[in-house]
Amino acid sequence: MSHDGVGLRAVMRSVAFLTAGALAVPLLSACSSEDDASKPIAAQDIAPASRDLITDGGTLRWAVDSVPETLNAFQADADAATTRVAGAVLPSMYRLDQNGRPQINPNYLESAKVVESEPKQVVLYKLNQQAVWSDGREIGAADFAAQWRALSGKDTAYWTARNAGYDRIEKVERGKNNLEVRVTFSRPYADWKSLFSPLYPKDVMGTPDTFNDGARRKLKVTAGPFAVQAVDRTAGQVSLTRNPRWWGRPTKLSEIDLVAVPRADRTTALAAGRVDLAEVDAAQAEQITLASRDKGTAPLQGAHVSPGTSASASGTASGEASASGTASGEASAGASGEASASASGEASPDGSQKASASASGKASASASDDGKPARRTKHGKKAEPADQVAGLSGFVIRKSLEPAYTQLALNGSEGPLADERVRRAVARALDRKELARVVLQPLGLPAEPVGSHLALSGQQAYADNSGALGDQDTAEAQALLSDAGWVRGGPITEEKKTEKAAGSKGKKAEDAEDQDGSGDDGTYIVGEDNKPAEADREQKNDPKDHSGNHPYKPADEQAGGHLDGTRYGHKDAHRDAPAGGAPGAYAPKGTAAPAGAAAGALAKDGKPLTLRFVLPSGPGSEPLRTVADRISQMLQRIGIRTDVSRVADESYFKDHIASGQYDLALYSWPASAFPATDARPIYAKPVPAADGSLSVEQNYTRVGTDQVDQLFDQAIATLDEDEASSLVRKADARIWAAAGSIPLFQRPQLTAARSTLVNTGAFGFQTPIYEDMGFLKKGANPSAGPSKS
Repeated sequence: MSHDGVGLRAVMRSVAFLTAGALAVPLLSACSSEDDASKPIAAQDIAPASRDLITDGGTLRWAVDSVPETLNAFQADADAATTRVAGAVLPSMYRLDQNGRPQINPNYLESAKVVESEPKQVVLYKLNQQAVWSDGREIGAADFAAQWRALSGKDTAYWTARNAGYDRIEKVERGKNNLEVRVTFSRPYADWKSLFSPLYPKDVMGTPDTFNDGARRKLKVTAGPFAVQAVDRTAGQVSLTRNPRWWGRPTKLSEIDLVAVPRADRTTALAAGRVDLAEVDAAQAEQITLASRDKGTAPLQGAHVSPGTSASASGTASGEASASGTASGEASAGASGEASASASGEASPDGSQKASASASGKASASASDDGKPARRTKHGKKAEPADQVAGLSGFVIRKSLEPAYTQLALNGSEGPLADERVRRAVARALDRKELARVVLQPLGLPAEPVGSHLALSGQQAYADNSGALGDQDTAEAQALLSDAGWVRGGPITEEKKTEKAAGSKGKKAEDAEDQDGSGDDGTYIVGEDNKPAEADREQKNDPKDHSGNHPYKPADEQAGGHLDGTRYGHKDAHRDAPAGGAPGAYAPKGTAAPAGAAAGALAKDGKPLTLRFVLPSGPGSEPLRTVADRISQMLQRIGIRTDVSRVADESYFKDHIASGQYDLALYSWPASAFPATDARPIYAKPVPAADGSLSVEQNYTRVGTDQVDQLFDQAIATLDEDEASSLVRKADARIWAAAGSIPLFQRPQLTAARSTLVNTGAFGFQTPIYEDMGFLKKGANPSAGPSKS
């Protein structure tokens, strides 16, 4: 859900992932296509090079949104930078491959397997005999046991953000020797591979004091290819240097500096030589691509279409990071971010920083400082000064698809969307393929809609289950609305509008808009008046994602590790809607509109069918709003009006999404390698709390069913991986049928990298391998293009 993007576990830690309905759910067991899970839609793009071509030494300066508040990845304020540090300096028993599937990390494990399943599950870890902490002590059972006790949830003195999986462990003990660790579970746990990654030393996990405060600003003991040298909050930098006790392949880089650079300032920092690697948005990617062309060099090729993807899905010429509109002249938009800091600009549940977005105006003949006509980018923005162009000419754009997807959320707690038929009608009105094309095709990325809530193409649990809901079908959508009692031309009782924007912060957001000089009142209704839709006003809008600058995920964009699946007890003041859907008598199917009624307007009980579509109002939100406008146009065709409200970025998630003050919203979720654990809080059925409010965990659509919960429970308790994947797919099919959230497309991942920097860039699913990153030797010529899947 983010404007940004982070690793799934980290994302869910900070924010956030269906439906008992009156309608019968069709048989869902055979509505998925499991053959599509073999490969990601787009390959990673990291400029792969063999280690013999890489120079020994050098410092990589890598842009992050901010210096992390904590270096403890299991605390609530951990972010993407926390995960990046942990990945470089701490053990991880498993790491994700290019397909988003967990693989043993041989630097720490020789093997790990379930050795007993009855009477209890026992996992035996055999550790790499060379694996030691930076103080010389062997990594062993004492470290595993300390982490289990800290994260089990039994001792509330530990301020942990999650305990998923650790709460199922009964004991941790030494095996036959110091290199064996036996973990016995009190209840079966399918996602046991998600545990102990990262693994902290017992010095950190041993007591509540050391856990809560000891690892926030420093990590004295580490066991990765790098170690933490300094955290300089004043300078905005974390310095990682080679670990002299590292036993694996020697690191090619001598140092990695994580430099805090706001999203909007990335191109300036790149051009000035302050950083060598940075995630950017589409407009910034275009600047860098143009600068590289001016120099006369071609950038490395971008992500390619994986085998089996139609050629039409790939957009512009490879290697380009164009942010212009589609060939049809429609405004393009990017909605890739979980409110995280990714290359586009979208809102995420954690409220991560948004990426900047350029204006979409047409190119004009304004003059530059020297009186000559200024060159403009495809966005209509004035070209950068010559010195900045020169500074950017040494960079290339590496692109892929982020392991996160953008969704349309439908709040089912009250109003028209409490009726499953209305939610399904909204879903059937959407052309998801068109929305994916609008965002991804201008970037030269494969434009395929996402077919699952719980996994992405390439992952083991992925299957396209969208058939449980059905494709775009205007007639069917209209029939569903008619069946729910919404008829064209029904009498409408006029109500005085008291608030311009939805939610408690509407007036504040409106004032903020006025201060920005936008001239927009923050609210307009699509389908009610003659005000042109946003896409019509912005024919050349920028396709970048709106997730660019928020911390959802918090984000795994921010965190490269597994999702933590923390359950948050957000309280919702709204009660559960009646089982039969929205209150009020239903008009008989086919009821004729009263004479003289307004043509085209859907109404029921004297009220028009108008949905509050809440969007962020910040300067990086144009692409997200363009996507929303396309959706509004699609809904207008079936008679649904949208009351589009722009609210302040800082209140978008907290005051609207989390609190339920919306009908429709756009945000992103990361994909997890362990969906039975990590996705359950996102789709769990909300339950009444003791105070009468509704506890929604991370299910901000407030749509859930007992059956979905049961399928998750079964999936997490089986040790048969194929059975677990099958159960997850069944759960996903029922989530689709409930129509509480509609996955749209994977978020684009755009990374600016110095052209000589290799084995890093747009990683896609894969966990970065820090020891292989580095700069090419002079004259070295590795193969250009994306790495093979």
